[in-house]
Amino acid sequence: MSNLKIGGAVLLAGLWLGGCATEDYVNKHVAVVQDQVTTVQGQVHDHDSHLAQLDQNTREALERAEAAGKLAEGKFDYSLVMSDDSAHFPVSGAKLSDDETARLTDFATKLKSDNKNVYLEIQGYTDSSGTKEVNYRLGSDRAEAVRRYLSQQGVALNRMSTISYGQDNPVASNHNRTGRAQNRRVVVVVLE
Repeated sequence: MSNLKIGGAVLLAGLWLGGCATEDYVNKHVAVVQDQVTTVQGQVHDHDSHLAQLDQNTREALERAEAAGKLAEGKFDYSLVMSDDSAHFPVSGAKLSDDETARLTDFATKLKSDNKNVYLEIQGYTDSSGTKEVNYRLGSDRAEAVRRYLSQQGVALNRMSTISYGQDNPVASNHNRTGRAQNRRVVVVVLE
């Protein structure tokens, strides 16, 4: 009987020690998981803050676009289209030709002689050659070249804005040379 008591005591002691080790093991792993949960919660909070900022920026951009739309609504006057045929932009460049500067000089003279309170949106386009990023930059460079020249001719800078559409919104096919030439263009939209 005493062997049975000793055996029971040893068994009971073993279970008790095993339970303590298991509790320590669980506590250590719970602490690690809790740290991971805290880290993930911090990342979620950071992402939520970033999304809120993006949402605010989006709302502000939409408000500006709506205001511009209301300003321009029903007030389109005319546009001047300068394609590669007349603008003679180099295929990958934005320098204006002598013929085009003469056209822009006449255009600026007309604007000043009309003496209207007009606003110009100068849109730059390219063909589909090259990457989208390069084409957006090239379209912007072409529109800026026109804006700078018109400014030199006395058109107020605060009455002009530029935008690049790059290879978007082609007016002809990009599968042949003639079509690509038509797509390399600058459009000056005159709004009253």
